[in-house]
Amino acid sequence: MDPAQRRWGGEPEPEPPTPHWEQGARPGGPAAPGAAPPSRRKHRVFFWCFLAVQILFIVWIVTGIAAVSGTPAECQGLTGNDLQLCKDARDVGAAIGVGFIVGLWVAVDFILALTYSIHRLTRR
Repeated sequence: MDPAQRRWGGEPEPEPPTPHWEQGARPGGPAAPGAAPPSRRKHRVFFWCFLAVQILFIVWIVTGIAAVSGTPAECQGLTGNDLQLCKDARDVGAAIGVGFIVGLWVAVDFILALTYSIHRLTRR
């Protein structure tokens, strides 16, 4: 005989109403057995920060290259070999500057990747 039917009159005892929090996860408590965990939307903060850093470095390189286009003011009035030497010196300086930016970009990406992998390992 079912324990619910062991009442004095032999009639089954009515079941109490199930609270709404027992149908799924309890607020602030563990999920009920057999219930699916509540879906949680992932915030991709790192992804958007990473993209923002990439865009900043691309903009920095493009503006750096665009700044050295044309004849520089220091080369005005020069002719012949002197003008060519002045332009070549400016191009070498621009190449060094862009190389510095690319090196910094690689270093920042490496630090971001290391930080992200440490973050992922701690969340396991």
